[in-house]
Amino acid sequence: MKKVCIFGGTFNPPHIGHLIMANEVYHALDFDELRFMPNAKPPHKEASNLVSGEQRLHMLQLATEPFSYFQVEPLEIERGGLSYTFDTMNELKSRESQTQFSFLIGADMISSLDKWYKIDELVEEVNLIGVRRPGFEERSDYPVTLIDAPLIDLSSTTLRNRFKEGKDVSLLLPENVQTYIRQEKLYE
Repeated sequence: MKKVCIFGGTFNPPHIGHLIMANEVYHALDFDELRFMPNAKPPHKEASNLVSGEQRLHMLQLATEPFSYFQVEPLEIERGGLSYTFDTMNELKSRESQTQFSFLIGADMISSLDKWYKIDELVEEVNLIGVRRPGFEERSDYPVTLIDAPLIDLSSTTLRNRFKEGKDVSLLLPENVQTYIRQEKLYE
C-alpha cells in the first residue's frame, strides 16, 4: 500500500519553513510521497489578502520542482468553496483506495483539533502528524504523531509584509517563487 502524506495550508506564499517541515516529515515517517495541498477557502482563517488558488498552485509547483517526492495536489482549489479536511480526505481515499493517507498539521493547529469539522470521523480514517513548534500547546484528545523538525521563525504573513515593504526575502523562499511573486506583483 502506498503511503502518502497530505500537507494542507494556504501557502500564501509557500516558503522554506514549509519545505523544511515537509522534508523532515517525509523522511522521518518513510512516506512514498508528500503532497502540498493549498486550500481554496480555509474555514479557520480570514482570506482577505489571499492570492488566487491558481497562483498558489503555481508557486507550490515552482517551490517543489527540485524534489521528486514532493507533489502538488490541486483537489481543493479545483473543487472551490470552503476546504474541510474531512471531505477532502474522503474524496482522496475514494479516488485512491490503495493509498494510506496521513495529514500534516502545524503545532499551532493541534490544540484546536476539537473545533475541526467531523474530527472524530477524520481521525478514524487518517493519521494526523504534527510538527513540534516552541510556544505551542501539543496536547490533544486526538491521536497525533509528533515529529521534531528544524524550525524557522517565518510565516507567510511576514513574507507578504516584507514584499509589500520592499524588504529583502533572499533565502526565505525559493528564488523561482520570489521571481514569480515579483513578476506578478502579488503582494505589493
